[in-house]
Amino acid sequence: MGFFSKDIGIDLGTVNTLVYVKGKGIVIREPSVVAVDIRTDEVLAVGGLAREMIGRTPGSIVALRPLTDGVIAEFNITAEMLKHFIRNAVQSNLFARPRVVICVPSGVSEVERRAVENAARQAGGGVIELIEEPMAAALGAGLPVSEATGSMVIDIGGGTTDIAVISLGDVVISRSLRKAGDAFDAAILSYIKRKYNLLIGIRTAESIKISAGSAFPYEGEKGVSVKGRNLVDGLPKNIIVSAKEIREAIEQPLDDIADAVKNILADTPPELSADILDHGIMLTGGGAMLRGLNKFLSQKTGMPVNVAENPMDCVAEGTGRILDITDSGSTWRIRN
Repeated sequence: MGFFSKDIGIDLGTVNTLVYVKGKGIVIREPSVVAVDIRTDEVLAVGGLAREMIGRTPGSIVALRPLTDGVIAEFNITAEMLKHFIRNAVQSNLFARPRVVICVPSGVSEVERRAVENAARQAGGGVIELIEEPMAAALGAGLPVSEATGSMVIDIGGGTTDIAVISLGDVVISRSLRKAGDAFDAAILSYIKRKYNLLIGIRTAESIKISAGSAFPYEGEKGVSVKGRNLVDGLPKNIIVSAKEIREAIEQPLDDIADAVKNILADTPPELSADILDHGIMLTGGGAMLRGLNKFLSQKTGMPVNVAENPMDCVAEGTGRILDITDSGSTWRIRN
């Protein structure tokens, strides 16, 4: 077996899982969804195939996300999902026990960290190393984390928003907020139900967010057609929801993220604050792709805010940088 297939990095997310193989880059990007037959506990599908089953399965089949708010909620299902992804990543040798660098949200408990390690080991991993998501995101975004300068990253995933100030290769201050992309979807669903008496599914809410969602007014705004079930008469109904209404729907989770960022800035040492003012804040993660989020956060904090070039890939790319750094003989702090 080739050397490269023994080293993999995993961005284990609430919504999506990305797998980085040393020497090959990101080889897997799949939804973190598993379809299970509840009569037999048999795993029927993982990833994209399982996601297509959400809301469309018979009663005996459940399509679920085994992670909630960035941490493992269903241990055995998570292990099965990881096993599927790891086997696909090292398919050149199914008997390999690869070295695995895996990301966890900042601020997870020791119990939650051990759950991730154990699930990865049960899935076939050999040496398991954990890294905090904002550190991986900062590395993947190309921030100068090893230098004596302050770098700030906001990684907005599906279940968590991780905020950190980094200097000299370590996290100076961080916070993990369990509000992110999923919270935007839930807020849209709740808003449409409350204002229009229309019941929609969570996947429809996500589609609305992607097609017309924004954190700040933008040029060319237009409404989006929304289909659901009228709660008054139970019949299907179609409405048009404006971009302004969607902004109103997600206002609370956006404000919560902005408040968390301001709290981190308030606790940051003044020298590092000056660096952040010079270089700006870096946005990563799928949530960073919400239109106008950088402008919204810049207005709230008074700091320049930039979006990474490939925000969804930053954490996975960061795990690859960790593999490169530690293999080259350099030291790196990975908190175990």
